[in-house]
Amino acid sequence: MKWRLFLGFALAFGAAPAAAAQCLLCAQDKAAGSAARKAEVPLRIDVETRLDMGRVAVGAMGGEVEIDPASGARRVRGDVVDLGGFALTGTVTVRGEPGAEVRVILPASIDLESGHGRTARVTGLITDLSAAPRLGADGRLQFRFGGRLQIAGLDDGDYRGRVPVTVEYQ
Repeated sequence: MKWRLFLGFALAFGAAPAAAAQCLLCAQDKAAGSAARKAEVPLRIDVETRLDMGRVAVGAMGGEVEIDPASGARRVRGDVVDLGGFALTGTVTVRGEPGAEVRVILPASIDLESGHGRTARVTGLITDLSAAPRLGADGRLQFRFGGRLQIAGLDDGDYRGRVPVTVEYQ
């Protein structure tokens, strides 16, 4: 017998600027002055879209649901059947110093909880960012992220959790 699994995520976010604040008059070189300017423009993170794995049915053997951040495609593996509905990549917009290089940090995994005390785990959280992302000329950077949900057999429910997104100046 197959059970329904409704999945949703709520995102928590935090920005931790790594650039140290320094006096511009005391700066010894352009790099130090640049770090001070970045500290004056704090990073702001806005979640535009929450990661949503959609609706699936899970059999006794369990399986995985994966959302690719680049294409938005949902893939199921194991004893899992795609029931349709919308699967969405998470979308985040970062605002800060125009042209600044940033580092985006996502956790290795997060645990989700259902209203009935069951848990599921999301692993492999990845973004569609390049290796060295930069804020654009307008001070904005938008990226998408996805991951892989591991589901134990017959664990139906609506699972929710928080994905901490940390962005730092480089």
